[in-house]
Amino acid sequence: MTDKIENPDLPDHLSLDPRSPHFDGAVLERGVGIKFNGVEKTNVEEYSVSEGWIRVAAGRSRDRFGNPMTVKLKGVVEPYYEDRPDDASVDNDA
Repeated sequence: MTDKIENPDLPDHLSLDPRSPHFDGAVLERGVGIKFNGVEKTNVEEYSVSEGWIRVAAGRSRDRFGNPMTVKLKGVVEPYYEDRPDDASVDNDA
């Protein structure tokens, strides 16, 4: 069982873009997963739980500044921390 000190609450609004006011590097470093309408999504650029939307990349298209073009999808957003394997289990001996 994990505790609140180890897994603090996720923000209501989070973005992968470092220029966004909703960017939080510490939270993203821990690994965040998104379930959207019950389906796990791996290409989410930004989300808002209270407003019920996610932004996902629209194919490989880019805007004139080189940023991915995004599409806003509305539905039920469920963010969670991804479980990572312990670093102690990795054998670094060569």
